[in-house]
Amino acid sequence: MTTATPAPPNPAEIAANELGLVPVLMYHQITPNPVGEYDQTPAEFRDELERLYREGYRPVTAAEYISGDLDLPAGTHPVVLTFDDSTSSQLAFTETGAVAADTAAAILTEFGDRYPDFRPVATFYVNNEPFDGDPRALPWLTAHGHDIGAHTASHPNLAGLDADSVQRELVQNVRAVTAAAPGATVRTMALPLGIYPSDRTLAATGSWDGTTYAFDAVMLVGSNPAPSPHGEVDPGGVPRIRSGLGAVPFDSAHWLDWLAAHPDERYTADGDPARVSYPRHLTAALADRFADRANPY
Repeated sequence: MTTATPAPPNPAEIAANELGLVPVLMYHQITPNPVGEYDQTPAEFRDELERLYREGYRPVTAAEYISGDLDLPAGTHPVVLTFDDSTSSQLAFTETGAVAADTAAAILTEFGDRYPDFRPVATFYVNNEPFDGDPRALPWLTAHGHDIGAHTASHPNLAGLDADSVQRELVQNVRAVTAAAPGATVRTMALPLGIYPSDRTLAATGSWDGTTYAFDAVMLVGSNPAPSPHGEVDPGGVPRIRSGLGAVPFDSAHWLDWLAAHPDERYTADGDPARVSYPRHLTAALADRFADRANPY
C-alpha cells in the first residue's frame, strides 16, 4: 500500500514568495588559522550552517539556482553555497582515502548526516590542478551531488588579458574539469578577483582551439543577495555575499540578519516545483520564461 503525498499548502498561508531574494554565499578557506578576510574556521563554518538550517534555508547548487528548477519543501528558502579557488581546506583526503576532517566537504557531509532534510551540496569554483592536484577530488564532488564551476585555469586578472587569452583560460579550465570528472557539466563560472575581461561577453561565451564554452551564469564578488531565478536576475552578473563574519562590510551575517528582519523580501518556497507562487502585486517581476508556471495569490 502506497501513501499519497500530501498536497502542498496554500501559498498565501505560508507567505510563499518565489520572486524573493536568494543568498549566494561565497567562501574561500576553511582553516583553523584564517589569514584572509573571507576565511572561516571550521567552528565558524559549522555555526553558519546551523544558523542557515535553523532559519529554514536549504542548499541548492548554482546550476540549479540559475535554471530556476528548484524543488524545496514548503516554507523553506534556497541558499547557494559557493567555494572559490579549490584549496585543500575545502577538500582533501587521508591516507586511507577518507575525506579529511574539518575540510568544507567533510563538514557539509557531517551536517547532512545530522540533518537529513538539509541537502549538503555546494558549488566549487575550481582552477586547474584543483585541491593540490589530487585526482580523487573532482570525481568525489560529482559523485556526492556537488556542482563544479569554472574559475579559469590559472586565476588571472581577466581585465589584463587579450581576448584570445581570456578564452584560452576558460577553455583549458573546462577541459581540465571534464577530463578529470567525465560526468561533470560546467554550467557556471566565477570571475577571479570579481573582475570581468575587457569584453564582458567572453566571461560567458567563447571558444579557443576548437572548443567552445557557454556558461548559464557568471558569478560576481558582491555584497548583496541575488534576485530570484524566476525574476529579474542577470545571468551575466549574479551577486554573491562574502562570508566573513564581521571581517568585511555587508557580509553573510549582515545579510542573513537583514533577510530575517525582512521575511517578505526573501525567496520562500511553496513546496510545488511545477509552479511559481508569489504575491499578486509582484506579477510584473516574473520572467517571461516562467509564465506557464505563474501562481499569483
